[in-house]
Amino acid sequence: MKAKRKHKTSQNPKPSSRAAVPTDVLRILRDYPHQSYSVLRQAFPSQVRDSYMLGQGNGACRSGEPQYSLKKYKVIDLFAGAGGFTLGFMQTGRFEPIFANDFNVYAAKTYNANFGDHCLHGDITEFLQRKSWEIPQADVIIGGPPCQGFSLLNKQRHGDPRKELWKTFLEVVERVLPSVFVMENVPELLASLEFLEIKKTAERLGYCVVSGVLNAADYGVPQRRKRAIVIASRRGQPELPKPTHFDSRKARNLYQQGFLDWETVGRAIGDLPGAEGIDIKLGLVPPPMDLHFGRSPTKESLQRYKCIPEGGNRFDLQKNRPDITPDCWIRKKSGGTDLFGRLWWDRPAFTIRTEFFKPEKGRYLHPRQHRPITHREAARLQSFPDNFLFVGTKIEVARQIGNAVPPLLAKNVAKAVLDHFLETSVR
Repeated sequence: MKAKRKHKTSQNPKPSSRAAVPTDVLRILRDYPHQSYSVLRQAFPSQVRDSYMLGQGNGACRSGEPQYSLKKYKVIDLFAGAGGFTLGFMQTGRFEPIFANDFNVYAAKTYNANFGDHCLHGDITEFLQRKSWEIPQADVIIGGPPCQGFSLLNKQRHGDPRKELWKTFLEVVERVLPSVFVMENVPELLASLEFLEIKKTAERLGYCVVSGVLNAADYGVPQRRKRAIVIASRRGQPELPKPTHFDSRKARNLYQQGFLDWETVGRAIGDLPGAEGIDIKLGLVPPPMDLHFGRSPTKESLQRYKCIPEGGNRFDLQKNRPDITPDCWIRKKSGGTDLFGRLWWDRPAFTIRTEFFKPEKGRYLHPRQHRPITHREAARLQSFPDNFLFVGTKIEVARQIGNAVPPLLAKNVAKAVLDHFLETSVR
């Protein structure tokens, strides 16, 4: 009688086509379904199809990915501006803003128009000096103390009193003692003596601190904007958010790890029609056209615009038309490579500042049209949705857009805070 053969077990079994999709991949699929579906389905055809369809119903994916409880955490936003930081936290569905403050009356009105009437206009330092004034309790404090005191663009930054406003921020932290606080600023902050004091003060209050410079483009914002992010927690060691996007020109095959390519100017603003008129139309026409207006350039300015190719700058103007190039630019042989620059259609924008409507201030020319970008285009490049309400004049709204924390960057920071809360059992 023949002995039954034992079935050999392969030491390297072929992975099942129905194997679970990695958690990080599914998180990106959940957060960026329309962008990632076409990329991820090539790597995980059947699983991505199933998870994508499931994710359309309730925003969750079947993968064993941790699902947060329904509790909402209370948030205070200091130096809030228009509320880009708050918006990003709210977009997670897990944070509830209860108090905010800003010194600019138009910014405070914009904040209140979007989040409720709890942004207090005025000098927070003066409010803290009032013995009868109490700040509400919160789980998280976020904010970006004015950064001009640290910025390299500020030639008078040494001795600038705005470098001291981090003390006001931490005074609020000390009074409230939230579980976590998040501070945003220019990258130069992290190399300053003030940051050493910030870290020392936070640790004295019982916080563990992590910090780093994040590029907004690495988190889906169609803009290369580097910002210092400081996360401090009384619940243990927090972590900075992990990037979700990458520059495929400098790295390859990161798609296989669930990363998406950087967002581009073209994808952000390509559906907009031509700019209409030269006046802001808030409340008069629906978005996006309420902020999609142009300027009235002189004939000479228009000639200058036409000399700049996509991705070009003031040096192209000097090469093509030295007769209409400002003398100060001709004398300045180096530096300022973004001045009078034109954006690329298939790349992220450069940093959107408060005077983006002035091409002489930076790389703000539309990639394909002979004009500066509009307020609506700048808002989109900052990742503000079209239904976000702005209040104020042209100048004030531009200031709010340029000074804001990109909401999508803030959303990724908020997710890192949520993950930290989950890991430290804050329910």
